[in-house]
Amino acid sequence: MAGPGTRTTQIFFNTVDNSRLDRENFAPFGEVESGMDAIDRIYKGYTESADQGSIQSHGNAYLKKFPKMSYIKTAIFISR
Repeated sequence: MAGPGTRTTQIFFNTVDNSRLDRENFAPFGEVESGMDAIDRIYKGYTESADQGSIQSHGNAYLKKFPKMSYIKTAIFISR
């Protein structure tokens, strides 16, 4: 499901211009100032095979099917 008011917690790290997402109300909220090497190490093998609805409904139990999937343990917001 996609569209206004349907988002769960989902973060996109754009490494190319994805201005087309602006029309879908994906609002940029940050910029990687250091540590881009960590972004580059995110596992890219599953692409769209993990079902978002199943992730939302079953959480970590469902995600065990994707043992190489990367996840964020911590993040720090830095005010300017």
